[in-house]
Amino acid sequence: MKKLFLLIAMSAIVTSCSQTSEQTKSENDLEIFLQKIEEDNLSQGPVVSSAYWIGSNFITYDSQNIVADYSKRYTLKSLENSREASSFNSLKTSDSNRRKLELLKSSFVMPPPLDESLASELSSISTKLEAMYGSGEYCYEDGGCYDLEAFEQIIDSSRNPDELLMAWNGWHEVGKSMKPMYMRMVEIGNEGSRDLGYSGLDDLWFSKYDMPADKFLEVTDSVWEEVKPLYEALHCHVRSQLNEYYGDEIVPPEGSLPVHLTGNMWGQSWSNIYDLVYPQASQTKSVDVTKIIKDRNINEIEMVEYAEDFFLSMGFEPLPDTFWERSLFTKPQDRSVVCHASAWNLDSVNNDLRIKMCIEKNEEDFITIHHELGHIFYYQAYNHLPTLFQGGANDGFHEAFGDLLTLSITPDYLKKIGFISLDEAKLAKNDSIGLLMKQALEGVVVIPWALMLDKWRAGVFTGDIAENELNKAWWDMRESYQGIAPPDERSEDYFDPGAKYHIPGNTPYTRYYLARIMQYQFHESLCNDIGFSGPLHECSIYGNKLAGEKIISTMAMGQSAPWQDAFEKLTGSRNISGESVMNYYKPLKEWLDTQNNDRSCGWEK
Repeated sequence: MKKLFLLIAMSAIVTSCSQTSEQTKSENDLEIFLQKIEEDNLSQGPVVSSAYWIGSNFITYDSQNIVADYSKRYTLKSLENSREASSFNSLKTSDSNRRKLELLKSSFVMPPPLDESLASELSSISTKLEAMYGSGEYCYEDGGCYDLEAFEQIIDSSRNPDELLMAWNGWHEVGKSMKPMYMRMVEIGNEGSRDLGYSGLDDLWFSKYDMPADKFLEVTDSVWEEVKPLYEALHCHVRSQLNEYYGDEIVPPEGSLPVHLTGNMWGQSWSNIYDLVYPQASQTKSVDVTKIIKDRNINEIEMVEYAEDFFLSMGFEPLPDTFWERSLFTKPQDRSVVCHASAWNLDSVNNDLRIKMCIEKNEEDFITIHHELGHIFYYQAYNHLPTLFQGGANDGFHEAFGDLLTLSITPDYLKKIGFISLDEAKLAKNDSIGLLMKQALEGVVVIPWALMLDKWRAGVFTGDIAENELNKAWWDMRESYQGIAPPDERSEDYFDPGAKYHIPGNTPYTRYYLARIMQYQFHESLCNDIGFSGPLHECSIYGNKLAGEKIISTMAMGQSAPWQDAFEKLTGSRNISGESVMNYYKPLKEWLDTQNNDRSCGWEK
């Protein structure tokens, strides 16, 4: 989910007269430089944020022109600031000031060179790509036109393989025309990255984690090896169940899963095929949150209020009135918007916090709302800091705190908020495998996808993936990491990566991988701190002020210190690990191993 850290990542906004690197810099020069950035961020940042908000909520020719113009002008200014920050490299200063300088130098995602024409071109491409995704639709010969939401309704709920194939193929037409623009964007971004002193975009992207890029990538790979056995066991079981339902011709008993049958457009979550994967659920008393929401006629605003209550129960301050007045909660009927759920911090001084989401009344969006408010309350916790420190300890922290709350949506939590009775909660807990299966089909399934996506992008950035093999490499990597395959042959005429928002939207994805690992470490540590002694998947931190204090104090650090400091404050460790994931799903892993005993697992050809 795209999160816009505009004051830093896109527009560290300042107008200053650059001094040459040959001039001797003093501490006073540095203080003046940083103070000017702070003043301009506070005064101009909200205007830039509003421009982007309008661009996402009113997709028109004029709004996209405005966004492109703001993006170009303030990207150039932030590039000037980055170069100015580099001129202080040899100055001895405080740790705080040094961190601000390093954040200024590494805050870009897709930087152009310090050239107005290239900055303008890059801004125009970025704006067009995002608009193409947000307004994308495919029309058939009978005149019927479908956008992403319409196609997803089919993918999410249909069991007809022909309908599923139609929906999957239809949406993946949207990426075709993106490829030339995307590759030009990468070309300009690589040039800009080199101008900033990086070897290229891959070096820029992976050098933001308070450790060398190669060391960071080693860590992410080693954590995946810890979690991989759980994913492989889950994949084996799911394939067997789909094979039983659809037959050998549609789902072979060996090999990769056809992506269009996974219940998700991108195969990054399999939760919508829970009933096929775990048919025992029909004989047990699992909780159907979607049914509860619809039966009680809970509206979209009330769904958000339930999520806010979770945070209030732990000691967080209420959201401001402007959050409720200015957020987008439902899809407008009169215009195109980017429906992809996101959380916005438009004005830290005035606490102008918003979410943008086309809420559907179902369990998936109920959980997503909890996630998005995790971002919102994180913003609120660190908005007292200087603007350069207003960000997650690393980009995964924001996602991890959002995901953390979803692990506490347990039967006991649902009982406490009045969704189910005490007896219903007890019955739901009796089927621990059903509960863990439902969570794993989202929380575990997404892990290799989240790792693979930026590995593909890194290959494109470095040129290791040739332009005439973009689609082939995409599906080769998806099969290698996920055991997922397209429903039919995909030529290079297609640009299937463009069918996923974060590619045209240019949002790094490693943050989601980190989050999916860290959320379980956060959860296990907090559950230990509050003295919970039962199975880890039954622990909920709802209503616990001690857990709230630890979360709030960690959030309040923002990015003022290395992420390892914040991680240690919450967990007592400085290292990410897959151990907590395995601990959480231990009962499920044991059950899966039994189910898979006589099956041929794996998917390598």
